[in-house]
Amino acid sequence: MNKAYNLENVARAANIKLMIFDVDGVLTDGSLHYGPDGEVMKTFNVHDGLGIKLLQEAGILTAIISARRSPQVTARARDLGIEFVHQGGHDKLTPFNDLLAKTGLQAGQVCFIGDDVVDLTILKRVGFAVGVPNGRADVLSRVHHVTEAHGGRGAVREVCEFVLRATGNYDKVMAQFLV
Repeated sequence: MNKAYNLENVARAANIKLMIFDVDGVLTDGSLHYGPDGEVMKTFNVHDGLGIKLLQEAGILTAIISARRSPQVTARARDLGIEFVHQGGHDKLTPFNDLLAKTGLQAGQVCFIGDDVVDLTILKRVGFAVGVPNGRADVLSRVHHVTEAHGGRGAVREVCEFVLRATGNYDKVMAQFLV
């Protein structure tokens, strides 16, 4: 586990063509809020969302693979324009392999951000494996990088910006805001 983005991680991130996100504990802080009628609510970070949109503007594909099914995730993915979404089931490897086949990409061209043991099957295969500090120890000991920010609190944005810099796209996508 590397706490800093070392040169090896820069090289790994420079090859990324697809970013895959887990949801609970990564795109959210992992909390599930139940309303009075039993409905589940999730909170997503807007900074993370803009990071995902910037990746897309740079031509980097984005996807979600989550063990839980949630209409909130479907809505958030739709809002962000994430077309590859798989929800439901602890087998994350099958949808990962299906996504590789669909895109024609190799595992080394993928970054996956996860936090729990159900993510390990993908994390062990991708070119750039990222965990969040609120993740499980079994995950954190097996990833290339652990973010400074926690899941649901800017971790996704942190990784998106790093990948944009490593791929040489950061200045291009930021130019629209620096006019």
